[in-house]
Amino acid sequence: MLIKKIGIIANIAKEKSPEYTAALREWMIGRGLEVYLEEGIAAKIGGLPGVERRKLWSIVDLIVVFGGDGTILRTARLVRDRDVPIVGINLGVFGYLTEVNLDEMYSAMEVILAGGFQVEKRMMLDVEISGEEEETFREGSVLNDVVINRGNLSRIVELETTVDGRYMTTFKADGLIISTPTGSTAYSLSAGGPIVFPELYSIIINPICPHTLTNRPLILPESAEIKVTLRTEEEGATVTLDGQISFTVKSGDSVTIRKSQYVTTLVSSPHRGYFEILRTKLGWGGSQTGAAGKMQDAQRTEHP
Repeated sequence: MLIKKIGIIANIAKEKSPEYTAALREWMIGRGLEVYLEEGIAAKIGGLPGVERRKLWSIVDLIVVFGGDGTILRTARLVRDRDVPIVGINLGVFGYLTEVNLDEMYSAMEVILAGGFQVEKRMMLDVEISGEEEETFREGSVLNDVVINRGNLSRIVELETTVDGRYMTTFKADGLIISTPTGSTAYSLSAGGPIVFPELYSIIINPICPHTLTNRPLILPESAEIKVTLRTEEEGATVTLDGQISFTVKSGDSVTIRKSQYVTTLVSSPHRGYFEILRTKLGWGGSQTGAAGKMQDAQRTEHP
């Protein structure tokens, strides 16, 4: 893939994001590339033209994101209509999706611009929220998860759940997480869910603090259509998409989740693989021994 036009999106709440953005922009321009800044970060830097975020994806070959996973999730929803690769440069804490660290930004970009990179096609989910009269009033797509949970009162919610039109169970719990494999290392992991390799296509259902302790996380095939209906009479519940967009639902309303036709294309870090990222982010212990371990140690020395 020939990359000539690059867009940059940054989390302007991060103190040094304007500094890093301006530096990378100059570095790229010096290599003959066309660089377009999202209008928010352009205004923060000052004196540079910016492009509206919703238009940026339509004019570039690659998007570089400065921030944490939340910035990647927002970008993924915006570019879903066009298969634009996204490179995440981590300014956050964990950064499962923002795989490139600041200290390797330029070396990683050298590899990417030379065409020596791999991409991962990450599954997304479509979400449809309907009232009792079957009139759809909210819809959207997510890369990580859909979370349905109780309101402010400390009461459990009752969530009648069907899969492909067949009744599965009514969860009595603090809530329910419906996650993609990408989202398996997000809220679902904190709620005791499994880690699922991110390039697999499957759907995870994970109850939050279920009243029945035998309710366990369940992995479904990508073809499954899940419908969750709120059966709690006293009050409503909240539906949150990727931890960023929230809707209130009332008793009798339903949430339908299915595999999306869209995918998110993420550029893999040229310097580390998925399992090394897991070891680092989750603090897994252990050491590498033998030829394979020595080889990987040598590679890390060459690419610090």
